[in-house]
Amino acid sequence: MAEREPALLRDQAEGPKGSGSPAVEPGPPVRPSRREAPEVHVAGFWKRLAAAMIDLAIVIPASLIVTLIASKIAGVHLPPSNLKVLDVDMWIDLVLATDPALVMGMVMLLAIGMTYLLVFQIVLGRTLGMRLLKIKIIDVYGDRPSPGRCVVRCAGYLAGVATLFLGFLWMGFDSEKRGLQDWIAGTYVIRA
Repeated sequence: MAEREPALLRDQAEGPKGSGSPAVEPGPPVRPSRREAPEVHVAGFWKRLAAAMIDLAIVIPASLIVTLIASKIAGVHLPPSNLKVLDVDMWIDLVLATDPALVMGMVMLLAIGMTYLLVFQIVLGRTLGMRLLKIKIIDVYGDRPSPGRCVVRCAGYLAGVATLFLGFLWMGFDSEKRGLQDWIAGTYVIRA
């Protein structure tokens, strides 16, 4: 069987001529390593909340404009109402409503919000609100997150909302200031 082995393997197995010991000790396979993550300072809860408010100030008006245009084209209109803005009944009606205009508005808000998050996180590694407040998203190695990681992070936003915003409040109590979306995607938000 030694005759069929490649010469290099046979020589390594035999070691130097006449020594009787192997030339190279077999060891664990060597894996390529990534560089060490740089030291970073995570962004706090309030700074992240302020960035989210800036982003909402961009997304909500854009969603309203698109919804108004789409409802005019589709011929869908809100029913007339004499409810006051601060009236609790109005908010209950909005939450429980199945009115096509309200449903379309919610769908548009969700679609535009997720598109906004995905595009800016993939292209810049942060949203406009984050850029204004000098914070950014990184992965566990300190790099800008991959597009796949950004998609998972956006799914984490939906999970954070589905848990009645507990996924976001988590940031205030977590020592690493990571929200549910960060834990799911393996990301951090740091000061840039």
